[in-house]
Amino acid sequence: MSINRVVLIGRLTRDPELRNTSTGMSVAEFSLAVDKKRKSDDGDNANFFRIKCFGRTADFVTQYLSKGRLVGVDGRLEWRKWQDREGNNRETIEIIADDVQGLDRPRDDAGGGAGGGSAPKAAPAEDDFDPFDD
Repeated sequence: MSINRVVLIGRLTRDPELRNTSTGMSVAEFSLAVDKKRKSDDGDNANFFRIKCFGRTADFVTQYLSKGRLVGVDGRLEWRKWQDREGNNRETIEIIADDVQGLDRPRDDAGGGAGGGSAPKAAPAEDDFDPFDD
């Protein structure tokens, strides 16, 4: 028996990018910044992860989520190896998201996001933000 499960909460560092496979399946990719429990000596206080999702999850992510949005990701780690155009061996570890949930609401007054037709404001400072505040 083996378990490969990842659950993260963080903010999108850029807008998701959507593409389609040769068979027509949607694929979305984005980066997620997840705060560290402690700040490192060099002042770095976040880990950054590459996230990839497929199908309806990819369509949802690109339609309703954008840079700065707080999201929850449930997925698995995937390691892959390939050769680049110069023939160098490369490898990466990505998170393949099975489920992505928006945990905050887009700011309607910023002119964007789901429900308002405009992009959300930049994410508020962590200390000022309460996702459950009405």
